[in-house]
Amino acid sequence: MSDRTLSIQHLAVRYRTVEALRDISLEIFPSRVTGIIGPNGAGKSSLIKAMLGLIPHTTGQIDYNGRPLQQQLAQVAYVPQRSQIDWTYPVTVWDVVLMGRVRQTGWGRRFSAKSRQAARAALERVGMAAYGDRPLGQLSGGQQQRVFLARSLAQDAAIFCFDEPFVGVDQKTEAIIFTIFQELASVGKTVLVVNHDLGESITHFQDLIVLNRELIAAGPRRMVFEEKILKRAYGGPVAFFQGQEPLAA
Repeated sequence: MSDRTLSIQHLAVRYRTVEALRDISLEIFPSRVTGIIGPNGAGKSSLIKAMLGLIPHTTGQIDYNGRPLQQQLAQVAYVPQRSQIDWTYPVTVWDVVLMGRVRQTGWGRRFSAKSRQAARAALERVGMAAYGDRPLGQLSGGQQQRVFLARSLAQDAAIFCFDEPFVGVDQKTEAIIFTIFQELASVGKTVLVVNHDLGESITHFQDLIVLNRELIAAGPRRMVFEEKILKRAYGGPVAFFQGQEPLAA
């Protein structure tokens, strides 16, 4: 096991009387883009939120590099679902991306030249450098998602978690996001993505986690993304992409 492996052991999450996740144990590896798939209500978002301490878990342990992840949250960049973000909040693109440097800077402190350069570089990387003064609410859905991707890049984290980042975005934005995911993985980052699409985009993931409240399967895409596993997860036949593989898995 890599010393940068995320290890989840016997994780369970319950919302009052509803069991969201049951006894989840798996490992998530660095240098890989890992997708989390499953039907609506399968616990995909709950898995990430429980890992990050955003919701309580009833049992379980989440470790990174042999230590509790909760003690290392500065290592994590998280982009929530679009529905959880107030797009009307009066803030500029530049302000949003600089928020990614708050942990390095400290609350209420002036951002350093290094932090400002990190924010500029992140905006350039996602093709949004010309939009720094633009109010966030005036952007398209794809542009907004790229801004939040830039904020995560500015954090210079080791673990990147994205909750359905492709909802409501255009093809250009989707291509930019997947390119950056691969770049992050290539330099040893851990990239974990909740994904609802079983179409061609699935081929951009090297590993998959298949959930339906319990763990159905986890591992390299070529081993996991097959009909019998998907049928078990989704409760019946499901249409899924069966084309060429652009990535080695």
